[in-house]
Amino acid sequence: MSINQLIFRNLKKNLKNYYLYVFALIFSAALYFAFVTLQYDPSMNETKGSIKGAAAIKSASVLLVAIVSIFLLYANNIFIKRRSKEIGLFQLIGMTKDRIFRILTVENFILYFTSLILGILLGFSVSKLIIMILFKVTGINAIATLHFSGRALIQTVIVFLVIYLFIMLMNYTFIKRQTILSLFRVISLTEGKVKKMSVFEIIIGIVGIISITSGYFISSKLFGGDFTSTMELFLAMIFILASVIIGTYLFYKGSVRFILNIIRKSKNGYLTINNVLSLSSIMFRMKSNALLLTIITTVSGLAIGLLSLSYISYYSAEKTAENNVPNNFSISNTKDADQFTDALSKNNIKFTEKKIDVIQVSANLDSILESKLDASAMKSSDDLPIPVISENSVKMNLSEDETVFTGYNDLLQRFMTLKESGHIKFNTQHEEIPQSYIGLKKDYIISNYFTSGGFPTAIVDDKVFNKLKADIDPSIQRDSTIYIGIDINDEKNLVKANEIFNQNNLNDGYMNSSRLEISNEQKQTMGLIMFIVGFLGLAFLITSGCILYFKQMDESVDEKPNYTILRKLGFSRSDLVKGIRSKQVFNFGIPLVVGLLHSYFAVQSGWFLFGTEVWTPMIIVMVLYTVLYSIFGILSVFYYKKVIKDAL
Repeated sequence: MSINQLIFRNLKKNLKNYYLYVFALIFSAALYFAFVTLQYDPSMNETKGSIKGAAAIKSASVLLVAIVSIFLLYANNIFIKRRSKEIGLFQLIGMTKDRIFRILTVENFILYFTSLILGILLGFSVSKLIIMILFKVTGINAIATLHFSGRALIQTVIVFLVIYLFIMLMNYTFIKRQTILSLFRVISLTEGKVKKMSVFEIIIGIVGIISITSGYFISSKLFGGDFTSTMELFLAMIFILASVIIGTYLFYKGSVRFILNIIRKSKNGYLTINNVLSLSSIMFRMKSNALLLTIITTVSGLAIGLLSLSYISYYSAEKTAENNVPNNFSISNTKDADQFTDALSKNNIKFTEKKIDVIQVSANLDSILESKLDASAMKSSDDLPIPVISENSVKMNLSEDETVFTGYNDLLQRFMTLKESGHIKFNTQHEEIPQSYIGLKKDYIISNYFTSGGFPTAIVDDKVFNKLKADIDPSIQRDSTIYIGIDINDEKNLVKANEIFNQNNLNDGYMNSSRLEISNEQKQTMGLIMFIVGFLGLAFLITSGCILYFKQMDESVDEKPNYTILRKLGFSRSDLVKGIRSKQVFNFGIPLVVGLLHSYFAVQSGWFLFGTEVWTPMIIVMVLYTVLYSIFGILSVFYYKKVIKDAL
């Protein structure tokens, strides 16, 4: 048999084991080529918009290379070990290590670059679809075209060629270091099967659970007012990060085995075939894979968390814009308002206009604040400038000594929580005016131009308002003391009205604002971030799922003799498959559940920094990630079915 015949026979023989590796390689190449194509597509100029946008896409492409490289090197490491006996046989029949390396290099070259070509073709074919998705989520009105980029092709080939060279270096090092005897023992080495738990392992298991729990507890308190200085927040974040990551490692190193050992002992030795194939196997294997599972879990939690937060911001764009600009258009001077309303009338667009007098008054809020930031972070709460409006502006009936707050920013409310009632004081230039604070409403009445980005607006009796207005402090007043809100009666005319607003150069984003414009800008920014994070998250999901699948392939080879024995003892194939299903629920479910918990507590600790809605976007992301991740668990069950079938 010639060398060429040997190479092609080996390829044919091993292809059934490499099919998921080939799929992942094709997928990685397609993903990378399609993503790099975005950088050089002419229609992307509008989407990038700024240096930050372009930098985000380039940074994401670097991260994508890192994800793909780690996956391919790890997968190659698994497969070269699986072929250790074959390499040993080659040496036994007289082949030199250099010749064996050349055979493996040719095999890898054919497999690798065939997959790369297919991946580039696939990436090119879906590049238009990807750009269309990006345009959709960012709200860009542009035409997506099928564009082939020579620069993207060259960059993709160079990146994957470098990865291939690293793979060959890894193979060469492996072959050179191994003796014939060690090659026959590589695949049969156990993964630290310890029959009895030591006291040290029990301690590790308990410490791991406590460490993760303490990290979750601190994260739930992160923005609840318990940490009021920048240093305290920083130290709390470091503690959360360290305790969760270390705790995750210890969890896989000892906690899982500790918990399953308790379950096993509770059965008093009466283990079903289901228990033998699931609990027992996981107890022995998860410890040796602790570092790998920690990395997969941590990055999964990070990917889910970032995607959830970006989707929260995207999902909440309209509500956030409404809080910033209560009406369709916010204008802070009469001249601009008249110019805009005249233009609307000329275009036969009907509208409703309201005007509210707004003054800034220094207030003493000490008695109604439950918690407050340190003095270095902001002004003292006994001299806090807040906007004040009259009860007539909102059709409310208050007595002369009553004050209502409305429209308080969620973030500030976390740090500066207001009581339900109490006493406050308004300080004019010459006197203090005591008031009874009677509650906080959610409605936003005026734009954030007057509220310093989130402070509440005080509503007072009309007489008190006039009294405050007559003795205001000029040094704390805004450039404008009038809020003009304009609503378009027919929503169909809103886009046209927004165009008129922009054409008249009224949208300065400071004194004058368009709610639609703010919403679109936030959707465009967060849509781009969500797209990039989703892209990277999908790449990691596929690669980590494949890695866990490959680990199950390895375990199935080790456990095949056990299935043969169990079949000879009379257990049916369906009995064994039931145990395998339970095992895969643990193998894929534990990293998934822990990753989901990490992301849940991360999102819950600071979601209000990103938007107004949390549950719907977070649940959508988590369910989608779970469904995609579960596919690899299902595939591994099918693979085990084949192994069990071949056991007899």
